[in-house]
Amino acid sequence: MSQSDAATTVVVREVQPHDFEAWLSLWDGYNAFYGRAGATELAKEITQKTWERFFNPIEPVFALVAEDAGEVVGLAHYIFHRSTTRLGPVCYLQDLFTAPTRRQLGVGKALISSVYRQAMLAGSDRVYWQTQSTNEAGRALYDKLAKHSGFIVYSHELQPLAPDERMRPVD
Repeated sequence: MSQSDAATTVVVREVQPHDFEAWLSLWDGYNAFYGRAGATELAKEITQKTWERFFNPIEPVFALVAEDAGEVVGLAHYIFHRSTTRLGPVCYLQDLFTAPTRRQLGVGKALISSVYRQAMLAGSDRVYWQTQSTNEAGRALYDKLAKHSGFIVYSHELQPLAPDERMRPVD
């Protein structure tokens, strides 16, 4: 089957509660890809809360899955948020993963295109995401679908505050 033939069998849709086991397998694969497995795996509570957020109408977190011949073979998680440089919402494509056996068949492209569509429907005019510089296969696709803006991402893990220290006014 050619790549173009394979891509035509992929159906992208919103995740449904009955997708949990298939989604979890992909979620675990995604996290393993980024080094979150074994001793460094995400806490079960994070995975459970992530899943619950997809079905909570007040949460700005959404999930799509890609199906091929009835099998869930990819996932995309995206979040809408405000921006200081735009009037409408901005869409952050937080997680994207295709089952290793289904790569190079158009699944990732179909998921990204579907996120683009969801963002447009929500009134957003920008979708952005990040990946590791070493993700060469992913970057080859992303370079075809978006523009690398040249930004470097910094992060700093914070230690939780005691409950009595939270939500104090700024001194």
